[in-house]
Amino acid sequence: MKILLVEDDEFNALLLVKALKTYNYQIETANNGQTGLELAKMFDYDLLLLDVMLPKMDGISLCRQLRLEGYQIPILMLTANDTTSLRVTGIDAGADDYIIKPIDMSELVARMRALLRRGKVIIPTVLTWENLHLDTHTREVNYNGESLHLTPKEYGLLELFLRNPRQIFSRSALLDSVWLSSESPGEEAVTTQIKGLRQKLKAVGMTEDLIETVYGLGYRLREDKKETHKQESHKQNKQRRKTISHAQLSQKRKAEAEVMVLVKRIWEEFKESRLGEQLELFERVLAHLSTGNPNNQLLEQAQTEAHRLAGTLGCYGLHEGSKLAREIEVLLQTLISWKQCPAWQLERLENLITLLKKILQQQPSQIATPPTSKFPPARVLIIDDDTVLTERIKLEAAPCGLQVEVATDLTSAKSILALSPPDVILLDLSFSNSQENGFTFLGEIAEETKIPVIVFTASNRFRYRVEAARLGAYIFLHKATPIDEVLSVVRMAVYQYTATEARVMVVDDDPIVLNHVKSLLLPWGFQVTTLQHPQQFWKVLEATTPELLILDIEMPDFNGIELCQVVRTDSRWSHLPVLFLSVHSHANIVHQVYAVGADDYVSKPVVEQELITRVLNRLERTQMRQKLAVSDQE
Repeated sequence: MKILLVEDDEFNALLLVKALKTYNYQIETANNGQTGLELAKMFDYDLLLLDVMLPKMDGISLCRQLRLEGYQIPILMLTANDTTSLRVTGIDAGADDYIIKPIDMSELVARMRALLRRGKVIIPTVLTWENLHLDTHTREVNYNGESLHLTPKEYGLLELFLRNPRQIFSRSALLDSVWLSSESPGEEAVTTQIKGLRQKLKAVGMTEDLIETVYGLGYRLREDKKETHKQESHKQNKQRRKTISHAQLSQKRKAEAEVMVLVKRIWEEFKESRLGEQLELFERVLAHLSTGNPNNQLLEQAQTEAHRLAGTLGCYGLHEGSKLAREIEVLLQTLISWKQCPAWQLERLENLITLLKKILQQQPSQIATPPTSKFPPARVLIIDDDTVLTERIKLEAAPCGLQVEVATDLTSAKSILALSPPDVILLDLSFSNSQENGFTFLGEIAEETKIPVIVFTASNRFRYRVEAARLGAYIFLHKATPIDEVLSVVRMAVYQYTATEARVMVVDDDPIVLNHVKSLLLPWGFQVTTLQHPQQFWKVLEATTPELLILDIEMPDFNGIELCQVVRTDSRWSHLPVLFLSVHSHANIVHQVYAVGADDYVSKPVVEQELITRVLNRLERTQMRQKLAVSDQE
């Protein structure tokens, strides 16, 4: 798996790269948003790890830009700011998930695996071709029971072919998928590695060439002619998984030891270089504040460094230090807006810095380590001859992931609708051409399509409102409404239109929570089934056939983790999106949730906008996978 990490803190980046490499991920890095954007568009990555605070282009803008251009790469945001508004903004911009700094490696890996698992068609852990077996967890390859010792590139090529059995790969495509961009090899490198792989396979007794050369196009996996023994092969694979469990445990412990050695070494490097400069900067801030003439530029610089330090210290296991750095960041932000620093605030800042210095004398604690397709942005058709207003809306809609097309008359609008129906229509009722009637058009659209129509007019007459409602308008807006509010209504219409009548099942033993979640989901057009008694889970699941499942963790008789495991082991429900709601936020619980196959995790108390955004995000990704699966079959 090829991962792009965009992180401007070199020590955090180095730690994450080294730690994730122990899990056999290929990691490329960028230290600013602009470079990250260019790399993400230039190469095919399986996942993007994206910090929020970045130079040149922040993480939110980078994420939004990728989604605007149609890139569907899974995006996991990294942030030290644990505020609901930022999380919602990130998810609205197109992020699939977020993780709060300081980063717990076990949770990070679990969330990455969840995104990688749900972002693609689910495949078995052990990939097979005739008598060849490749285990993606242990990276072991054997043929007829005999192990093959492959180079990293040979292994990468073999895994890629086994994952995509019918796909032809050109040499340049193989370079993009298996080699890092920093390596910059020529196409002859592909030929050399495939030749070496073929020779090793032949040496262990494989008589037929596994990799087929398609002249003029590239390479692909040769068709497996022994599919008739699938059941026997399944039994053998099951037995093999039991046999190699000890090897997996040994590999996990080795990875943990390597990460701990790495953490200690990088911590020493960090203390010798960056840490001293940060502490010196905090001392300079204290000196300036004590003079009574605060330097806002210096305060802003210190605030940025405190923010980075909060994330860095957490990665090294110094969680108390991370909290202190976060407090310093918040206090500095407050002082920036004040003309003078009160004596009590100065004393508080000095105490925080003193405590932080004491914490930094400690050694980092042990970190627990457990074992590009595209979709279009939402399209909005504005039917209005006020070109000044429509251009303003068009400009402000782009960063929100909305693609706007304008028709200045109803004739043009009808042509656009016939060629490519939009997701939402923003309709004025009055036009300079008196023969055009917005009400007549509204009635026709409501009768012929299910596209939500937002009436957007300068007239505020009550009888206009009544007529628009009678004809089926989604909502009525006056043109004096601020544009950001208009776009918020448009996004709501897009989401509701996408999720209309989607079936959601909620399981929680607390009836108050059930009623609350149901009240949040119903206005969005969902069909909501609630279940208070998990003993009836399977019966209700099969009767309602939900498209998304929301589970509590702690429940009598059967807890949510057990219910998720049951769902994932049934072939009919293995792709069902599962979202957990729980008051638990401990890393071990979160890891368990993702390990059993959860797609997302939301902490109680439930925040309406966050819940709705995550539910819609999961449903949208499921619908996209279904469309891609149908197109592949066709």
